[in-house]
Amino acid sequence: MTRDPEQLVVGIGAAAHGTVDAVLVLGPHHPSSHGVLQLALTLDGDRIRTAEPIVGFVHRGAEKLFEVRDYRQLVMLANRHDWLSAFSNELGIVLALERMLGMTVPDRAVWLRTLLAELNRVLNHLLFLGAMDPLAQRGFSAREALQSVMEEATGGRMHYMYNRVGGLVEDVPEGWFARARAAIAGVRPVVSALASVVDDVPRGVGVLSAEQVRAYGVSGPVARASGVDMDLRRDDPYLAYSQLDVPVVTRTAGDAHARCACVLDQIGVSLDLADACLDRIPPGAVNLRLPKTLKAPEGSTYAWTENPLGVQGYYLVSRGDRVPWRLAMRTASFNNVSALPAVLPGVPLDQLVTVLASFFFVIGDIDK
Repeated sequence: MTRDPEQLVVGIGAAAHGTVDAVLVLGPHHPSSHGVLQLALTLDGDRIRTAEPIVGFVHRGAEKLFEVRDYRQLVMLANRHDWLSAFSNELGIVLALERMLGMTVPDRAVWLRTLLAELNRVLNHLLFLGAMDPLAQRGFSAREALQSVMEEATGGRMHYMYNRVGGLVEDVPEGWFARARAAIAGVRPVVSALASVVDDVPRGVGVLSAEQVRAYGVSGPVARASGVDMDLRRDDPYLAYSQLDVPVVTRTAGDAHARCACVLDQIGVSLDLADACLDRIPPGAVNLRLPKTLKAPEGSTYAWTENPLGVQGYYLVSRGDRVPWRLAMRTASFNNVSALPAVLPGVPLDQLVTVLASFFFVIGDIDK
């Protein structure tokens, strides 16, 4: 980064001296962690004047790795870039391939996928909001009960790998539906308790306008908090969403408080959708028998899903082989973090963490 001679590079906790601008470089915190973000901030006193997010420290090269894995192995990679939305990440891969193969998945698998996608959404949102709670145990204990239900169904705690081309690995265990209902009911009181946490988030800080949302391609609850009424579950339904009533939660303020409020309300919507799925899951098979060697026909397709953090897209190109010729990902976190230079100027330094936390990003989702 090129610095002006009139700027002073300082560390965390230092202050600008006189009229000299201070360049505060935050991060990277550890080069071998799951992923790191660096922010180069120019300060005017105790306020941020400019902000530059610097990413790519732990680039995974996932798109290149896709090209040397056959289609059955892609699920293993797809759920690792955003480890808080693993089940949802798997869906885009299998939906794209099933579309190219002209495959009709059994109804039971479609409804189970919808249910588990909503439970994964709740787990994602509870972690972000729960981390903001001084009494974090309230949110995490209920989250743990829901996590146990997901683990019982899929066999995995974080990287589920439960989706397969043509359905799911296997059916849920006997008695699982009752345990899922109990876990969902246990989360509802926590949503009310977290409302007080969200009320404490400052208003008017880190405002992102609807025009900036569209300019940067921001999506998910961050976009809806700025009044952008878009949710693929309603606007371009997949799985069983076309048979469900999907309320879209929006706000207009576009600030840190609005973003947290959207995520909190989204938890309630997802719990309602999960209960609706439990009421309607039909009997039957959960997968299709596939040939020993799975090859997609020559051509291309694009599948997108409404992931917990925003729109997740997969562009799949096949040349008729057992591996994709190209598989490009559109991840929500990258676009959301790209908007930080437009949001952070004018924000007091002591509110920086609040604004960053309200963007709900995962570094692996950026450094894919």
